[in-house]
Amino acid sequence: MTKTNALILTSLLALSAAAPLHADDATTKTVGEVYEERAALEGQQVMVQGEVVKVNAGIMQRNFIHVQDGSGDVLHETNNLVITSQDVAAVGDSVHVTGTVVVDHDLGFGYFYPVLVEEASVTVAE
Repeated sequence: MTKTNALILTSLLALSAAAPLHADDATTKTVGEVYEERAALEGQQVMVQGEVVKVNAGIMQRNFIHVQDGSGDVLHETNNLVITSQDVAAVGDSVHVTGTVVVDHDLGFGYFYPVLVEEASVTVAE
């Protein structure tokens, strides 16, 4: 293999590794499972379905959408998954969310999240 071909191959491999995952590549999980499996899911794409229970729009150039699906534990605060997205949803919407799991994320100002699903696409179910 020539040096040029090796460089091209290396570049293509790097680009394919950096390509964003699509919803088809995401693992479907419940809110409770995302919390339970957070260490293994860190950096992975997940899809969660649930109901929007709270929205904080336009905070730090993103929307914070809280989703619940009936799983998780209220006492241990593992029943409410916070999603960050550029998409919008309203309280009461049934949504499909696909994004990247981030663990132990400190946004400052007292906002610490043991689990976040960031840069999510949010689709309101019809």
